[in-house]
Amino acid sequence: MSVRSLYLKQLELGPMQNFIYLVGDPVTRQAAVIDPGWEVPQILKTVEEDGYRLTQTIITHAHFDHVMGLGELLKAVDVPVYIHKAEALALKQAGSNLKPVAGGEVLHIGTVPVTLIHTPGHTPGSQCLLVDNQLLTGDTLFIRACGRCDLPGGDPTALYHSLTQTLAKLDERTIVCPGHNYADVPTSTIGKEKQTNPFMRVPTLEQFLHTLGFA
Repeated sequence: MSVRSLYLKQLELGPMQNFIYLVGDPVTRQAAVIDPGWEVPQILKTVEEDGYRLTQTIITHAHFDHVMGLGELLKAVDVPVYIHKAEALALKQAGSNLKPVAGGEVLHIGTVPVTLIHTPGHTPGSQCLLVDNQLLTGDTLFIRACGRCDLPGGDPTALYHSLTQTLAKLDERTIVCPGHNYADVPTSTIGKEKQTNPFMRVPTLEQFLHTLGFA
């Protein structure tokens, strides 16, 4: 599927500079919202104005700023909620809409495939979403930075492997779409991050831990 056949919109919403994504299929006009943490009315308005129908939501991880709007969203639209099985218990507000998933699974938004990549470290169930050549990284990988791993469930060793093995092996032209607007540009590429991101350039786990302040 070419990039031109994909609907992808990046919305900066909420006080924590969250990027909330809308991903859709221009053929079926079905769309998913990724990490509905803030300003649900704005999300729903954007979907409607763009001529799409919200059919699902996908969560990169269960931290409050990525899921706080989920309950409000489900009152407006009855859609399945996909989250990695390691964090499914954290989404009690999803009720019967909850659909636990695992890394390697492929979801579909209309005819658009979304490959789930399990990238633990920031949280146990953190996952990135690969849609065509766009990688929605949640809080695993930021532009020239990475997610913190000093909160409950964080694991710096797992994060090192997620960044330097799992994500670093992707096509270098893959576009990185982070979960927060923490840089001077809204997107990057895997290739650029391998060249400029200090957390992807470290050659050893020991140096990674030192860079994070754990050693």
